[in-house]
Amino acid sequence: MLNVRIVLDDPPVLAAVGVGVHGPAGQVDEFLLPDLWQLHLYDYEADLHVAGTDHAIRPGRVSLIPPGAKSRYRYRGRSEHLYVHLRLPTEGAAVSLPLMQHTGSERAALDGQLRQAVASWPSRPARATAEVWAALWRVAQLAPSEPDEGAEHARPAHPVVTAATAFIEERLAGPLSVPQVARAVGVSHNHLTRLFRESTGQSVVGWIRARRMARARHFLQATTLSIPAVAASVGIPDLQAFNKACRRELGAAPRVIRAERLPGSAADRTGG
Repeated sequence: MLNVRIVLDDPPVLAAVGVGVHGPAGQVDEFLLPDLWQLHLYDYEADLHVAGTDHAIRPGRVSLIPPGAKSRYRYRGRSEHLYVHLRLPTEGAAVSLPLMQHTGSERAALDGQLRQAVASWPSRPARATAEVWAALWRVAQLAPSEPDEGAEHARPAHPVVTAATAFIEERLAGPLSVPQVARAVGVSHNHLTRLFRESTGQSVVGWIRARRMARARHFLQATTLSIPAVAASVGIPDLQAFNKACRRELGAAPRVIRAERLPGSAADRTGG
């Protein structure tokens, strides 16, 4: 199986989005896009040969073919797929994934995103770009990814850790405990603790604390929320405890952190 490496730190640049229909004009097509990636979501059976490797096309599979790779399709009749021709960033954290993947339970969501991109292109290019970018992240997460060689990045998160961090993010304003998070993602306290440490290098409690403080800094510097409101919004409604947490984690009292806001910030312009 051929793997490709992609960077998704910034949105893609779209060149074309549409529905491709192949087969009636001939059983074999060859493509080579020197400067563009090809994203295809298939709804038919065919055979694909790319860069010396063979791949079976089946309904619900998705491929991501890199620029300059010669592709030969052998169809079995009328064949329709969603496609995007695009440029991807060349600098940033790269992940490795198979050129061809099963979409599995993500098929409907991916189909919906790409069809919305087709409907938005070219009259609403920003919407089309947003849908394709989200679709690419979905494709990248179909299989465990690998960090780029030589790059200093944490190992890919275990699905349980991904679910746990999402649960935490949604509930930062309220009480949170490790047993509560473990129950929400369906594992034991000890198992969650081990997986979290392996994936993030932090404890669950440490992650919660860091996320609360990151959100607190943002609210203090980018909004005009009162300090008591900021404290409550990050799950530390006791002002004394919030003040101590800011000093310990952010290095200064809340009022000092707020004073560091740069003139011309969003809060200065809009009042919140």
